[in-house]
Amino acid sequence: MIMTSFRALQVCSGLLLVSLGGACSSSSAGNGGNSGDGGNPGDDGTGIGVDAAAGVDGGNPGTNPPDAAGGALPAANAVALGTAGTYAILAMSGISTVPTSAVTGNLGVSPAAASFITGFSLTADGTDVFSTSPQVTGKVYAADYAVPTPVTLTTAIADMQTAFVDAAGRAPGVTELGAGNIGGKTLTPGVYQWTTGLLVPTNVTLSGSATDVWIFQIAQNLTVSSAANVVLSGGAVNANVFWEVAGTVDIGTTAHLEGVVLSKTGITLATGASINGRLLAQTAVSIDSSTIVSP
Repeated sequence: MIMTSFRALQVCSGLLLVSLGGACSSSSAGNGGNSGDGGNPGDDGTGIGVDAAAGVDGGNPGTNPPDAAGGALPAANAVALGTAGTYAILAMSGISTVPTSAVTGNLGVSPAAASFITGFSLTADGTDVFSTSPQVTGKVYAADYAVPTPVTLTTAIADMQTAFVDAAGRAPGVTELGAGNIGGKTLTPGVYQWTTGLLVPTNVTLSGSATDVWIFQIAQNLTVSSAANVVLSGGAVNANVFWEVAGTVDIGTTAHLEGVVLSKTGITLATGASINGRLLAQTAVSIDSSTIVSP
């Protein structure tokens, strides 16, 4: 005769259990907390939450404004530049300089020809694959140079355009900060978006670590006023700062910028302006006794 050792089916604390010997144990596993509601925003701007599996709600990002050190924004990943990341200046219609500028890194222009690189006093290499300039610590490439330069530049331009689309498509953590004026602010990492232009009239600080990322999405123009500086602090690195600009970029006299500029149109650096980063334009780049140092 087949016998079962199961005595009963019991419902304990809303769970259907099989009991082998009597009452359900009160030490059964908990329900893991409210895994769906995400917890309450953190009052201190961090929103630190405990794993929901422990029966405690997970916290959402804090709601403190991000324009002061300590605010919290969703983490952002760096924008992949592909082969465009091998250039200090990359443009489609031309690159011009008012001597004497100092560029550390490569220059590239495509589909425009070398005649649209002006003011650099270019000297063609014997291979005709690139040129050199006394103002450039690196190589200068143009679409009409010898192979493989034309194909290499076509790929770099495509990578630049892909990077622009990537940066523009990131979900913003903050919108319309300062109504388009961020002078004097300290910005923590994250994605910032403006449907207007963006003005940097006075110094701005980007505060974060070497792995933190800033993406600035600007629907119109970016203007950095004369003598204004964008400053990195806390170990932040310029390779992780991205300025995605649908309009023009104007960096004023002796102003200083940090990061990678991805411009849908043109980029202009006024006399004595400088950048630690890259100038990647879908039209032209113009510099005037400027200093550009690629990351």
